[in-house]
Amino acid sequence: MGPTRKRDLIVATVAVAILAYLVMHVLYRYFPPITLFTGLSLLAVAAIEGAWAVSVRAKIRDNQIGVGGGRLHPLTVARSVVVAKASTWVGAVMLGWWVGVLAYLLPRRTELRVAGADTPGAVVAAFSALALVVAALWLQNCCRSPGDPTEDPDAAPD
Repeated sequence: MGPTRKRDLIVATVAVAILAYLVMHVLYRYFPPITLFTGLSLLAVAAIEGAWAVSVRAKIRDNQIGVGGGRLHPLTVARSVVVAKASTWVGAVMLGWWVGVLAYLLPRRTELRVAGADTPGAVVAAFSALALVVAALWLQNCCRSPGDPTEDPDAAPD
């Protein structure tokens, strides 16, 4: 399992954004209101993963990998990488969704009062999804051992 490629995340985000725009075009009238609290769960997960990354990075830098009191077990690092990879994909999909929603709402916010009211919530949700992607990529990066090559995962052959 290699590092998550940023170009794959970008492709997924753009594809979901296009799909979200089309869905919003057809079904927007049936959607519930988008409040400022709609996307904050993504921001909470991003904050937790950011703190997790700080902890993992500090222990790896202090060479506290191993089994025993206060040390970071190697399986914990592996699990952290799996969570980080999953979170990057969830964040990318959610970012695509909210970008598609914003692409639909922004031009219509002067015409539709509801679109104007939904826009701030969609902006907060999009920034929260972006924060999740960034935090998950950082956690993934923090799980690398100091001896790992620093190759760009985007340059790796398919």
